[in-house]
Amino acid sequence: MWCRRADSSASGPSADRQRGRQGRSGNPAAAVGDRGYGHPVTERTVQPQQSPQAPAGVGWQAWAAVLVTVIFWASAFVGIRSASEGLRPGPLALLRLLVAAVVLGVLVLVRREKLPRGRDWWLVIASGVLWFGVYNVALNAGEREVDAGTAAMLVNIGPLVIALLAGWLLREGFPRLLVAGLLVSFAGAVIVGISTSLHTSNGNSVLGVVLCLVAAVTYAAGVVAQKPLLARVSPLMVTFLGCALGAVVCLPFAPALVSDAGTATAGQLWTAVYLGIFPTALAFTTWAYALKRMPAGRLGATTYVVPAMVILMSWALLSEVPPWGAVIGGVVCLAGVAVGRISPRRKASGPG
Repeated sequence: MWCRRADSSASGPSADRQRGRQGRSGNPAAAVGDRGYGHPVTERTVQPQQSPQAPAGVGWQAWAAVLVTVIFWASAFVGIRSASEGLRPGPLALLRLLVAAVVLGVLVLVRREKLPRGRDWWLVIASGVLWFGVYNVALNAGEREVDAGTAAMLVNIGPLVIALLAGWLLREGFPRLLVAGLLVSFAGAVIVGISTSLHTSNGNSVLGVVLCLVAAVTYAAGVVAQKPLLARVSPLMVTFLGCALGAVVCLPFAPALVSDAGTATAGQLWTAVYLGIFPTALAFTTWAYALKRMPAGRLGATTYVVPAMVILMSWALLSEVPPWGAVIGGVVCLAGVAVGRISPRRKASGPG
């Protein structure tokens, strides 16, 4: 009786339809699997389901831009240290930004880049004044008092400041690890200040540490202002406007630039030109290009390699090495940055 019922269930119109579906799919369970009932999902069905959820990878062009940025930014610390022997902080910043603005201005005209609109100008002004104007003057002044490697380590607390500004301005909150990282970095900055003050005969090294920290804060503020702007304005235009506005901020130093240019050596002047073309015009543009395609926190972490590169470059080119206490303090600063950038959510979500 049971066998006869099973045989009958295998005949009739429904069985014909079932066999037809098997013939088209080549799988006896395809009729059930196609509907998603009780059949393991095959590899063919997994791929279209997961692909929309997979995060878009960062292309090699963005990583190439990051590499160009960190190399030329590292060289900038050494170049500033060398050029500052003949050019004061303000005139050096003005000459560097004028050169960069001219180079980028030609490219903007050739490419016919579009200008920002509406409220985007406020972000342009904030980024130009803080990052290109105040940052350059503060860093130039700081490097007259501390060596290039120490300055690079202090400025690279910037990613942690970016996270703090995001917690305040963007209301992303202040996780405990972020606060802990801030305290660790502050302790590292204190160690650097004490070490450099003991290593030098004057007390200006502490002022140099403070100026480098000011540079770090203005750099972070510039990144926070620049990130949303890049969604609507090209990296080239953003960098050009930043250099132009930074030069306007530094225009009061024009008489001092004329005076310093008359006494500076040709090598110091050409170093300033180099700073304007490569670490500014080129590297700031590649930074903006990468920032448009990568999260700001992830991109900021790539600058952790800059201090090590600066120490090697300054040792090779300037025969200058920071005191061991400053190196230890700089490592503590970067450790604080690393702690502050840890995301508890990333751990909870698991791999993938």
